[in-house]
Amino acid sequence: MKKAMQTLPKITLRQLAVFVSIYQTGSTSRASEELHLSQSAVSSALTELESRLQMPLFERVGRRLNQHPNAHPIYIQAQAILGQALTLEHYHKHQAGQIHIGASTTIGNYVLPPLLAKLYGVQPKANVDLYIASTQEVVAEVEKLNIDIALVEGMPRPADSKAIEQRAWRTDTLMIFAKRDSKWLNGVAEYDAMDDCYRLSITQLAKLPLLVRETGSGTRQIIDEQLLQYMPDADVVMAIQQSEAIKHMVSADIGLGCLSQHVIHAELASGNLIQVKVAGIDLARTWWLVWHKARHQSPIWQTFIDIISEA
Repeated sequence: MKKAMQTLPKITLRQLAVFVSIYQTGSTSRASEELHLSQSAVSSALTELESRLQMPLFERVGRRLNQHPNAHPIYIQAQAILGQALTLEHYHKHQAGQIHIGASTTIGNYVLPPLLAKLYGVQPKANVDLYIASTQEVVAEVEKLNIDIALVEGMPRPADSKAIEQRAWRTDTLMIFAKRDSKWLNGVAEYDAMDDCYRLSITQLAKLPLLVRETGSGTRQIIDEQLLQYMPDADVVMAIQQSEAIKHMVSADIGLGCLSQHVIHAELASGNLIQVKVAGIDLARTWWLVWHKARHQSPIWQTFIDIISEA
């Protein structure tokens, strides 16, 4: 009995990579920049892929490309194939202990370091590649299969939720705070000696200058959803990308701030800053673990999951 002949695929990884890049960026020109290919090579690869699949993936409207309904399911499969190919290509690195970790800024700067210390304690030769950015930016890198596991502050909102796995990790609380002898609280806020904090109403807080993180950060997401929605006329004087900058500006008495308890812990303990509690406001939030379903879960990946699950 003759063995069935094995059919070799005519679709290439290059064609799939070009398609994924066009799908994510929305144009052949941006895909050519991302992949360092000529625009004609990108257009040719897309045409070849559509020919092999015998279906359109984009509709050409002038110079614009609009996604065809066929594109999304092919995108899911293409991402999985490319992820597996990258895993195979870098298999020896995974065996040696390579892991790409993403973290939103508060977690990356204040919570992740001791967790990495535990990882190095278990695997001294671990090869860690760390990417710290806003929640939206980190989740976008997970979607592109550039990150193995991410720890983010805001609710993950991936463009492709079917390809992304997310799991609640731990709880954090945002705190409104001020300089201890702030001019903004003088004669306005009530001091609570027992809890060593000031107390304000929502109406009082809305009249004071507030320094917050930028749109796209996990911290800002909670501020928008759980604080500013009750204060439509709040005096938000500045949106700032760095938590450290907000702390320094509050210390200079430019206004009040709102950051994670982890960010201002040392300053509260030293007495330089003081918490401001607002009646009726709960700024608790959930932190999330995020990863791509197609990403290879190496032994070091599981080790890191075990470590952060115990934290």
